[in-house]
Amino acid sequence: MNALARTDTSRTAMSSAAAPSILVGLIGAGIQASRTPAMHEREADALGLRCIYRLIDLDRLGLGIDALPELLSGAERLGYTGLNVTYPCKQAIIPLLDELSDDARAIGAVNTVVLANGKRVGHNTDCSGFAEGFRRGLGPVPMDRVVLLGAGGAGAAVGHAAFHLGTGRLDIFDADPARAATLADQLNARFGAGRAAAIDTLGPAMAAADGLIHATPTGMAKFPGLPLPAELLHERLWVAEIVYFPLETELLRAARARGCRTADGGGMAVFQAVDAFRLFTGVSPDAERIHAHFASMTPV
Repeated sequence: MNALARTDTSRTAMSSAAAPSILVGLIGAGIQASRTPAMHEREADALGLRCIYRLIDLDRLGLGIDALPELLSGAERLGYTGLNVTYPCKQAIIPLLDELSDDARAIGAVNTVVLANGKRVGHNTDCSGFAEGFRRGLGPVPMDRVVLLGAGGAGAAVGHAAFHLGTGRLDIFDADPARAATLADQLNARFGAGRAAAIDTLGPAMAAADGLIHATPTGMAKFPGLPLPAELLHERLWVAEIVYFPLETELLRAARARGCRTADGGGMAVFQAVDAFRLFTGVSPDAERIHAHFASMTPV
């Protein structure tokens, strides 16, 4: 039995349901707390559709990103409509796809794959999802200088979103300095020379910053802790988080204790799902209803 088949024991439910049906899944590591399945399934119910959403947890399956070819092929054989993709697969999946949307190509990361007509088409709804969540969570805030923690797949998406939101200069810090430099080069090519820079120390950039965007796995249930020393946070700073399980991360608690304005990762989770749902189904969901679904779930 292939790895994907182990996660999908009720495909027959699709054919037995009277409503139009879609089968989708989320590939990632340590994703058991994800609220994405419930958001998609409940919105589908409200629209008279039948959605079965599976978690394809690499940790639970004992797999690494080298299993992505097998998982994609298995999804196609089992009739999946599409897949969401999260850490650590957003960049690793790109060579396995047939086409990329303009946003996914520019960002260099994919979080949504549509499987249709024999093709695998990659999209990025993290960028638009983060931007909408940011607007709702923080509203208008100073954005002359912003620090971005994390230059992986999620960091690339929110880095692009930061400039769409009006960031003047973006300082990028990553545990892998080469990855931060690559992202800075990509952003400068798209948004203008000198607007993004890779940094190797956080202190001076944080002291001068208006805001901090956190885009690493640190703070997830699987990776608890703070992504930077708490003493670098200051009351003039706003802090935007992308982690949403748990919704209340250690970073947000530390930031609020220092008087920072904050936005949790729930906004990005909701609005990337809104766009992904549209891609999977061809139906425009009710964003406010999905947001209410998310808010009704017990924080984890």
